[in-house]
Amino acid sequence: MAQIFHKAANTLAYVTFYGAVLFIGLGVWLILELDRSAYVTQVAAAREQPVPFSHKHHVGGLGIDCRYCHASVEESSFADIPPTYTCMSCHSQIWADSTMLEPVRRSFGTGRSLRWLKVHDLPDFVYFNHSIHVNKGIGCATCHGRVDQMPLTWLANPLKMEWCLGCHRQPELYVRPRDQVFNMEYQPPPNQLELGRKLVKEYRIQSLTDCYTCHR
Repeated sequence: MAQIFHKAANTLAYVTFYGAVLFIGLGVWLILELDRSAYVTQVAAAREQPVPFSHKHHVGGLGIDCRYCHASVEESSFADIPPTYTCMSCHSQIWADSTMLEPVRRSFGTGRSLRWLKVHDLPDFVYFNHSIHVNKGIGCATCHGRVDQMPLTWLANPLKMEWCLGCHRQPELYVRPRDQVFNMEYQPPPNQLELGRKLVKEYRIQSLTDCYTCHR
């Protein structure tokens, strides 16, 4: 019987098959890389807010402690956005006539809250408790970055599950003394691993990586 297919058909079949596998694999890799990219995560992208609040000025310049505005961070699952009267406790006397602060004064006078755009916005299916992390020695800057250097607030870390798991799997690399949690200038010491293991034991930190920890 005469040969139906040309001798090159086998080569063509192999090239087509392995080329398709390579193309699909490359496509999956590109999608994953895009999902991690700053374009999708919006890392380092400053958000437009009703008032251009500067952490660099208030925290870095004036030295205001995180807890002055985010009062519930040590006791609650959420850090909370300060009510307008917290802003007015200073700005009724300082820059009281500033045009930039007109939305704050209007909010205070009408009792209607400012509509801030949430920067660190986790999906609804993710449970995160600020108080647990703060009281276990995880610094604000570990997740939020050096907000004391941000003239406008942006996302410093991608907040992807793999990023969170990096800390949950090795908390000794990130934990710090509790009295340094709100210190934006804190730098891990050369013996961080030794100190971290000591604090993990002292603070009874568990390496929680099961689904139920965050997805409840």
